Amino acid sequence: MNTNETKNELRTEGKDTPNVPKAVINRLPRYYRYLRELLAKGIGRISSGDLARMMSVTASQIRQDLNCFGGFGQQGYGYNVEYLFGEISRILGAKEGFSCVIIGAGNLGCALANGSTFARRGVTPVALFDVSPAVVGTRVAGLPVYHVNTLEKFFQTHNVDIAVLTTPKPAAAEIGRRLSALQVGAVWNFTGVELNLNPDVILQNVHLGDSLMTLCYNLRLARNEID
Repeated sequence: MNTNETKNELRTEGKDTPNVPKAVINRLPRYYRYLRELLAKGIGRISSGDLARMMSVTASQIRQDLNCFGGFGQQGYGYNVEYLFGEISRILGAKEGFSCVIIGAGNLGCALANGSTFARRGVTPVALFDVSPAVVGTRVAGLPVYHVNTLEKFFQTHNVDIAVLTTPKPAAAEIGRRLSALQVGAVWNFTGVELNLNPDVILQNVHLGDSLMTLCYNLRLARNEID
């Protein structure tokens, strides 16, 4: 396990989340998504059983997960959707107003900038960085694209909490080193490169290829082709 990811797990042991298992933390974004959908439908109350059926888990699992943070439910009533969504949002940091930059204005970087992933989770992109003359000086989703050589200067005048790394693999390690020196709070890494960052930097790796291979394994398993 990457030492940064281990540190990230340990950091869940704060005042709000004492000794919460990593598996529970990993399920919280699913609660966030489903509760947001319920609010959009105007549903104000839901039982653990109904929520469990939506999420394809057991009601017991939901109660155990939420009890890690105080419960939030009331026997015979269920859960107040707006209140529970607000609490899950707080726990996940969606109300902190975090800002991010996207380093790499290629297809993936531009897709993230143009999508709703950040806005729906309370993160505000403020700029993109690249080296290509074709994109430096332009705008993507209304955000300026700067040359990556100006990264340090930008950090001197802007508060950046998260760096989203979507560069080609050869550039990833060097950019990671520079981000460590800049003391960025967290890196969301899509490059597939194992980064050696400052231990204080929270690292979340996204390996799309690994996810696809897991999917293929499960497909083989479903077809009874596993030896």
